[in-house]
Amino acid sequence: SGGSFCGSKLPDAQAAYETANSLNMALLAGVNFMLHACGWLEGGLVSSYEKFVMDADQLGTLHHLAQGVMMDTNGQAMEALREVGPGGHFLGCEHTQANFKSAFWRSDLFDYKPFETWAEEGARDTETLAAERVKKQLADYQPPPLDEATREALEAYVATRKAGMPDAFV
Repeated sequence: SGGSFCGSKLPDAQAAYETANSLNMALLAGVNFMLHACGWLEGGLVSSYEKFVMDADQLGTLHHLAQGVMMDTNGQAMEALREVGPGGHFLGCEHTQANFKSAFWRSDLFDYKPFETWAEEGARDTETLAAERVKKQLADYQPPPLDEATREALEAYVATRKAGMPDAFV
């Protein structure tokens, strides 16, 4: 297994750097399960909602990478090479138009706007964008339906377990 392991205390550049390296190495090593793939900070002692969102976004890149290079007729694009020919460009060719939206992975968390627009909109960094997403996701959360008997049984179980393990910090 592998994961988004890092020693950083905050979802900062160190966390992103260490996480990118540990996730990439795990994927390249052929791991089939990413343990602790999202939210891990300070060697696993701390979890962060913002880091969870950032890591989940980064896993989108790895998912795209893990799909590999398509070696079929479309992936080879030989027809496009013949259509464009030497010295031409591929922007207007049929193959490019049919594939450009799915050929590359693009984060839906990062800000790709020009500097001026970014500054006018508050110069929000990735951690701030992740915090905004967390706030929205928590506000929009709808608990799954749970029948009353199951809910009561779960609450009783939790109460019993809590009573048997007093909080050491109280």
